[in-house]
Amino acid sequence: MTYKIQLSIVLASLMFLSCKDQIHLKGDYLAANDVTQSSNNHPGQKLMETYCYACHNPTTSINERLAPPMVAIKKHYINANTSKDEFINSMQAWIKNPTEDNAKMFGAVRRFGVMPKQLFAEDDIKLIADYMFDNDIDQPEWFEEHEKDMKKKN
Repeated sequence: MTYKIQLSIVLASLMFLSCKDQIHLKGDYLAANDVTQSSNNHPGQKLMETYCYACHNPTTSINERLAPPMVAIKKHYINANTSKDEFINSMQAWIKNPTEDNAKMFGAVRRFGVMPKQLFAEDDIKLIADYMFDNDIDQPEWFEEHEKDMKKKN
């Protein structure tokens, strides 16, 4: 096997082992994802769906979540003044060294714990962050209601 294939297998194994609970993937999501892939060929989208959606899947119900959805991460990391480079750097810093001290999503840390450290290539993180910054991210059906509830509490 080539080095890239071996590395991909190791990373995929680590990703699945790092989640605290069972992963819930739905056949409907996977079928819909094939259509999405053909309409948007950004490599960061495929990487995000492969590496991140194991725990951050937008189709998982609010009560079965292992981690916040990617759209919530985007909203917490990007404001009106955030540049793409700043966002990419923030994502790389968090993924390289996820700790409670450098967390930006305190509610997510309280609910899910600190994300397990992942061994993703910097280039892959950059592609994922690049895709997230420039594109709409799929959000769960319950997300808007959840956002409204959170704003009322604050």
